[in-house]
Amino acid sequence: MNKGKVFLVGAGPGDPGLITVKAAECLRRADAVVYDFLANPQLLSQVSDKAEMIYVGKSGADHTMPQEQINQLIVDLASSGKTVVRLKGGDPFIFGRGGEEAEELIAAGLPFEVVPGITSAIAVPAYAGIPLTHRSHTSTVGFITGHEDPTKNESSIAWDKLATGLGTLVFLMGVKNLPNITARLIAAGRSQDTPAALIRWGTTSRQATLVGTLADIADKAQATGFKPPAIFVVGEVVSLRETMNWFETRPLFGRRVLVTRTREQASGLSAGLAALGASVIECPTIRITAPADWSAVDEALDNLTGFDWLVLTSPNGVDWLFRRLREKGRDARALAPVKLAAIGPATARKLEDFGLNADLLPEEFVAESLVAALKAKGMEGKRILLARAAEARAVLPEDLAAAGAEVREVALYQTLPPDNLPPEALEALDQDGVDLVTFTSSSTVTNMAVLLGERLEAFKSAVPAACIGPITAATAREAGFNVVVEGAEYTIEGLLGAVEDYFRSRR
Repeated sequence: MNKGKVFLVGAGPGDPGLITVKAAECLRRADAVVYDFLANPQLLSQVSDKAEMIYVGKSGADHTMPQEQINQLIVDLASSGKTVVRLKGGDPFIFGRGGEEAEELIAAGLPFEVVPGITSAIAVPAYAGIPLTHRSHTSTVGFITGHEDPTKNESSIAWDKLATGLGTLVFLMGVKNLPNITARLIAAGRSQDTPAALIRWGTTSRQATLVGTLADIADKAQATGFKPPAIFVVGEVVSLRETMNWFETRPLFGRRVLVTRTREQASGLSAGLAALGASVIECPTIRITAPADWSAVDEALDNLTGFDWLVLTSPNGVDWLFRRLREKGRDARALAPVKLAAIGPATARKLEDFGLNADLLPEEFVAESLVAALKAKGMEGKRILLARAAEARAVLPEDLAAAGAEVREVALYQTLPPDNLPPEALEALDQDGVDLVTFTSSSTVTNMAVLLGERLEAFKSAVPAACIGPITAATAREAGFNVVVEGAEYTIEGLLGAVEDYFRSRR
């Protein structure tokens, strides 16, 4: 049997956007992933469904698996011929025990690579607005463990040299030992007035920062119940946070937002909310599948010369249209006989992805506006192919028919509810709470109501809703949701702007 290979991969400090390109590639190629408590779960979405996932997280004194067993586990996995990713928070070789794991692999004769990660020692202070070096303050910085090997008889840290020998000191995993750390630094000559900061869950939307001095930071931490995981920074550079605090001042910082789009479509909205500082919980209330029968679509595509207009009402419709064309051995040239109408800019952009421009785009991105735009072109005697979801509203076909058009409807896809709410959404609802839920279509509203079940009434009274436009908002209000945000442009960009305005007004 061929030997496998182990990649000791740094997952970065928490923000999933800080993972390296090479680390992401390793995750995609892995046969097995052994991951830690501090590795952001969002990173695991890049792992193949066929890969084995093994959690060995360690949080403080709570060890899911002892280090010796972790060492043996990665040796066994690689010995069986697998490509193994050992995913570790931060950097594998900065207080991550990656060196010990590498030694075990060497002893076993197994090949390995180290993929460095962005260590929390530099990233977390940066996200707290604290530059570790600054020409006006210090040109030296040191990284120190705040949790030495408990089996050692005495500290190996030269406190007398450390206290005054470096401008900035960064302690990792030092919250529990904070009183001892501060006392040793002061006793060794560091001024008790030196600025100091504790940063918890750095680079994530849960980040919290506590600022004080060497003399009072331990008492402040105890009084506020400040818990690990946290970074402890000591030095004059901490004073710069007052003006450089960029991350925690974003308009949605600390807010938890539930996104109900399909998992495939959620990325744009989720990324926009995260960029504004929100903690995003993706809770798909729709799964999109092929129609029960393709025969009506196929017949229409085979006879496009008989239609004047092809009307598309969503990016999903465009995707499924071209999926079916490819399955039939055809491409965009098949649509040459018809003019193309798109309900909104997202649908038009999706057409552009396939090399096509929409011939018509209404001023407002709802069915009623699309009808008005088509009527302005003259509908009497025109043949319209309306290709969309199986569950769509009747406004378009009824109003176009009333204007004199002959309308043929075909279902390119169907939207179905998932079986259950995802575990992370249930955890947010039951434990942490949610500040806002976003709805991007009427079906996301109705499906969410079904999925909530016995939680529905409590959810509606506690969580306000943001809707992409008036039709979705009307459905949400009819279902009893408290709609506080309604996008002015009926697009994801418009929804993001309205959500930002809402939370700014509440700061």
